[in-house]
Amino acid sequence: MRHDLGTIGWKGDIMARIRLRVKEVAAEKKMSITLLSHKTYLAMSTIRAIYQDPFQSITLDTLQKLAKALEVSVFDLMEEVPELPDETEQGPDEKSEKL
Repeated sequence: MRHDLGTIGWKGDIMARIRLRVKEVAAEKKMSITLLSHKTYLAMSTIRAIYQDPFQSITLDTLQKLAKALEVSVFDLMEEVPELPDETEQGPDEKSEKL
């Protein structure tokens, strides 16, 4: 079963999203992608994808594997960040026209 960790709800007029902090925590622990891959049994491409797009959806199983390998709580791997409503309602073409 796949759980979406992306959008978690509204806070007033601002929607909150979950950002994965795997890259930052791994850097703090001085853990390479290769070592993290070996400890979690996840493909290096999966970990690279999380590093490149920290807002992507991952399974809870993947999150738990990462937390265990990094010796932190799953909550330490996530942070809530605001997303302005106009960012969610407009497509990429509409945003670039305003610039």
